[in-house]
Amino acid sequence: MAQYQHLPIYKQTYDILLRTMVATKDFPREYKFTLGQKIKDELIELVVMIYRANTAISKKQHIESILERVQAIQLLMRISHDIKVLPRNHYAALSQMTDILGKQAQGWLKSSERGRSEQV
Repeated sequence: MAQYQHLPIYKQTYDILLRTMVATKDFPREYKFTLGQKIKDELIELVVMIYRANTAISKKQHIESILERVQAIQLLMRISHDIKVLPRNHYAALSQMTDILGKQAQGWLKSSERGRSEQV
């Protein structure tokens, strides 16, 4: 079992979190402590979920939860962009980063399913 800090999906999530911290710092007060904080909270929880999935014997349920969380984060970022509080350059970069994150989670899910079927 790899340490979770060395997993590409962990590193990607951490990079998204750092970029989000910068991007939400200039949100208007009205959105900073609601929408901005919600995005950061979701990302922090995602980091925890990656740790849990990595340490779990049966990873499928954990990884599926990760995929759901990624979708929620993408939705919150899109809303932030649509109401014009998340600048286009940040939105474009974060959107691309979360797409990569979703693909990594899908790959991890497929890999864990293959591993389980080979063990049975």
